[in-house]
Amino acid sequence: MFRNHSPQKQQGSALVMAIFIITVVFILATALINIVKDDDDQFTLEVMGTRALAAANSGADYGLSQLFPIGAGIGQCSTVNNAVNLPNEVGFKHCQVNYTCTAHDIGHGMTQYSIESLGVCEIGQCDRNDTTCFRVSRKVLVEARGMN
Repeated sequence: MFRNHSPQKQQGSALVMAIFIITVVFILATALINIVKDDDDQFTLEVMGTRALAAANSGADYGLSQLFPIGAGIGQCSTVNNAVNLPNEVGFKHCQVNYTCTAHDIGHGMTQYSIESLGVCEIGQCDRNDTTCFRVSRKVLVEARGMN
């Protein structure tokens, strides 16, 4: 009924247990590294998204300031510059802004202006299939009315 397990027959069992434990720990460590990397990438995308939104808002504000200058009459969409260069501005490094202005006559001597601004922030060489490339864009639409 009871077998006599001699120490000679039990040699090597600790090695098998050690290999099993090392394998399990390695799998857990790999999973943890992947989770931390995914969290880091998500945080980077969140920050880039916030910067892209701020850049798009800045572009829309700049377009509105050109369309409705202080102390002057209402400008025309054709005279509104459609690109804002922000690469050296604090908080907008690696960001670009483009916006378009369209005017619609809504009658009764009123014109409605639409300024659509696109902010794009990029880290890495996205045009070269860089695996560490992050590109985030945000679009803002602002509408304003002016009396003719």
